[in-house]
Amino acid sequence: MTPERYHRLRAVLNKRQPDLTVLMENVHKPHNLSAILRTADAVGVYQAHAVNPTGGVPTFHDTAGGSEKWVYLRVHPSIEEAIGHLKERGFAVYAANLSERALDYRRVDYVRPTALLLGAEKWGVSRRAAELADGDVIIPMVGMVQSLNVSVAAAVILFEAQRQRLAAGLYDQPRLDPETYQRTLFEWAYPRRAALLREKGMPYPELGEASETAAKKPPAE
Repeated sequence: MTPERYHRLRAVLNKRQPDLTVLMENVHKPHNLSAILRTADAVGVYQAHAVNPTGGVPTFHDTAGGSEKWVYLRVHPSIEEAIGHLKERGFAVYAANLSERALDYRRVDYVRPTALLLGAEKWGVSRRAAELADGDVIIPMVGMVQSLNVSVAAAVILFEAQRQRLAAGLYDQPRLDPETYQRTLFEWAYPRRAALLREKGMPYPELGEASETAAKKPPAE
């Protein structure tokens, strides 16, 4: 682990947003799932969520660019459980869904804890998911098509969330709690060792002084 690498990991973790996330309902196509996770990483999402009735999630695609290593993905057994889990933690859930109540996506306050709900590629969010969501958002269209590809729509909306959060200063200092921060840093810095320790049910060791010194040292020019 070079000082430059360690510094980079810390710099990315310092901007992770624990209260901004995406919930993918039955997004089947691997390239769409991967593209959404890549955007999630780009805007600082710490953990994403997914529901897939067939079990698990699709295999990751090259489009992810390795982002699956940096954005934790929690898979839920049902849309009810997933949305309930988020609401219990204070998230407002907005579905990308064309409806009479839908708001222009730019009118939503993404500075508050927000989850963006995205539906299956062809059908969008399910009726049940729409019922459980706190509101719907749309991306206004002036062409012949009524909607964008799900991964493109995710990017448009998430970067608006990033814009608002940058203006509010939410990227200016670390927002993960210290325990989560240190655990994640170890898993990112030493993924194989972390996996082995988890398999054995053993706790992670505290990061040594050399690593902390590397974290404080500025990267080489």
